[in-house]
Amino acid sequence: MASPQIPPSSSSSSSSSPLHRLPTFTDSSTNAEPPQPSPLETFASDPVFSAFLSPSFDSAAFSSQALSSGSAAARAESLQDSIRLLNRHLRSEVLSRHPHLLSSLLSLRQASTSLSSLRPAVDSLTSSLQRTRQDLATPRAVLKTRTIQLKNLLATADLLHHSERLLKLASRLSDERLDLARAAELHREARVLYEEKELAGIEAVDEQMRSLGEAADKLRAEAAAAAERGMDGSNQNDIWIGLQVYYNLGELRLAVDALVSKYKVVGIKSINTALDMKAISTAASSGGLGGPGGVQRSGTPQIGGGRRAGEALWDRMRHCMDELYHVMAAVWQLQAVLTKKRLPFTQVLFLQEVWQEGEPLLTERVWEALVKAFANQMKSAYTASSFVKEIFTIGYPRLCSMIENLLERISRDTDVKGVLPALSLEGRDQMVGAIETFQVSFLALCLSRLSDYVNTILPVSSRGTIPSKDQILRLVSRIQEEIEVVRTHGPLLHLVLRQIATVLHLLAERAEYQISTGPESRQVTGPVTAAQLKNFALCQHLQEVHSRISTTMGTLPDSASKILSRSLNEVYSVACNSVRRLFESMLERLKSCIIKMHEQDFGGHTTDDGALFGNSASPYMEELQKCTLHFRSEFLSKLLPASSASRTETICTSLVREMASEILVYFIRHASLVRPLSEAGKLRMARDMAELELAVQNLFPVEQLGPPYRALRAFRPIIFLETSQLVQSPLLHDLPRSVILHHLYSRGPDELESPMQRNKLTVTQYSLWLDSQGEDQVWKGIKATLEDYEMKVRARGDKEFNPVYPIMLQIGSAMAQSASS
Repeated sequence: MASPQIPPSSSSSSSSSPLHRLPTFTDSSTNAEPPQPSPLETFASDPVFSAFLSPSFDSAAFSSQALSSGSAAARAESLQDSIRLLNRHLRSEVLSRHPHLLSSLLSLRQASTSLSSLRPAVDSLTSSLQRTRQDLATPRAVLKTRTIQLKNLLATADLLHHSERLLKLASRLSDERLDLARAAELHREARVLYEEKELAGIEAVDEQMRSLGEAADKLRAEAAAAAERGMDGSNQNDIWIGLQVYYNLGELRLAVDALVSKYKVVGIKSINTALDMKAISTAASSGGLGGPGGVQRSGTPQIGGGRRAGEALWDRMRHCMDELYHVMAAVWQLQAVLTKKRLPFTQVLFLQEVWQEGEPLLTERVWEALVKAFANQMKSAYTASSFVKEIFTIGYPRLCSMIENLLERISRDTDVKGVLPALSLEGRDQMVGAIETFQVSFLALCLSRLSDYVNTILPVSSRGTIPSKDQILRLVSRIQEEIEVVRTHGPLLHLVLRQIATVLHLLAERAEYQISTGPESRQVTGPVTAAQLKNFALCQHLQEVHSRISTTMGTLPDSASKILSRSLNEVYSVACNSVRRLFESMLERLKSCIIKMHEQDFGGHTTDDGALFGNSASPYMEELQKCTLHFRSEFLSKLLPASSASRTETICTSLVREMASEILVYFIRHASLVRPLSEAGKLRMARDMAELELAVQNLFPVEQLGPPYRALRAFRPIIFLETSQLVQSPLLHDLPRSVILHHLYSRGPDELESPMQRNKLTVTQYSLWLDSQGEDQVWKGIKATLEDYEMKVRARGDKEFNPVYPIMLQIGSAMAQSASS
């Protein structure tokens, strides 16, 4: 127990403790002696007993503290002393207030005597109240009875009034001139009156209500007939008449739900019937399921009945699509009327009476159920009937056409301004997704057919096998057939083209594996080898595939053509690679002939025997001509069309064009590097150019080479022009500026070194450097030589430069500006 803490307190009666409410323990007698402290005051200053004055005193805590302090016996003795002190003080207080206590007791006796005198008066009052109650009970009972009678009279009168009104309404319903909507309104009014006024049990009323029930059934039948007639015939006025009847009957939502459910059931039943193998068997066989042409329980047609069963299946699918269209069109007509019409007084749409925001629309509900049923049936047919699986897999484009036509018809015929269409994009995708299983099988079958044929004509296990032209044409024909089947189906066409792209990629891989890459495929000095002939055939076959498929792609939309662009490029690349090494070898051989021009003396004025240069070609050009004739007879004749008139742009013609152009460009470059170049040398150079045209003509019609040929034709007169006339000559537009600058070195002084001379490079090294640099870098090299020349002239103290110097600066500046732009 916590040590007692007694707060300072007085003996005031307002204290919250019971001890505080005791009167002061001081003696009431007045004397001169100072008052002695009361026990409470003593307890309040005592550290132990002050706790007993606290309102929150806890005896258990006090005892626990006393026991733990080790002085429990002393504390108990102290408490006993205090108790004795309090008892003495209480006795003293009672004795000192004895007269006051006796006075209070006398007052209690007087109050008891007064109460005894009041008891007879109370009894008299009770008797009077009982007599009064008896006097009032009889009138009250009479009043209660009369009130009940009045209430019953009023209820009876009310029943008679409402019964009369109901009978009048019933009599008005028998008028044949009433329209359906008004009749339904009167019937609903009579029904509400009967139910709200509780008219049941009145014989005449009950009999009339039975007649009204029969009339209501008739109204419902006529309303249903009108609504269905309008939905089937796209007559919204009939639908509106039926809906008005149902609304006036108070049954609009139930009626709409019933109509929607009815058409939903019709659609689902049509779907189930379309894939009913028993019905297909009956239609396909005159002898029933067991007769010829029937379909067995396993779903496989009997011998001789596959074709008839297949046509029966397609006929049922066509009928199913027509039924689904009819169902969706009818439900959409119903939804359109509900969307357009409003209630007479509130102007609320009728649609809001049967549809809540967040719920699917009527067409969405029906379409979702139809798609679900269709998807389940197609899935079941795929797994349960191998016959249906085969028919729909092979004829998937036909099945896809049916679905697309159905979706198109529904979308087209329900696309009316102000009314939501019957199908959303999501709904269309759901229907297409229902036949996705057959789509996957169809695409796999398409890929398998083409891939197997590629594996047959180009087996990976047999290197060196080249397919025949007939086999390649057959492959192309099969690819074109696959495209033609799905040409009108946009999404399906894209999917099929992706499969064809895979097949073309496989064809390119297999063909690349068959390319011969040994030394015999690159030799150009001897006759054509067997390896080269095999590569030629492979190139032409791949060219045939690329050409024919590209032609077919030209008739398709751009989005479809892009799908095959990458795989066609692969086929084209492999076709090029099959002969590219041969063309590279031929080009290297011809370049090696051209570079020998630097072994000729174009700076002299006579031949070795002292005569002037004759009309014969230079030795290097004669060698070039022999090479082109050899290439033409041994290689190009087997790669290019025999008649130049019928020549079309093919892989080989493109490579030949590229090679011929390279030869002209290479010749012009090295002709511009010839230094020195005398007048006799210019004549020899011009003669070589003419012979070059004849040599290139053996490869490709030189006049069709475009810019390289124009450059050759321009370079010939350029070398004979005076230096002062060069800048103004229009021939410069057909020549690279680097060629003009290199040629001008042959007209300049010896101290004006070319970049090749300045850097001590061979002709071959400098030519390779030119191949790897752009015009801007070439100009930097030429500009450095011009700066060296300028320093040499200024070092000599000369004030004039060679006329070639400013011309080269002018052409080089234009060259730098062109490169920067």
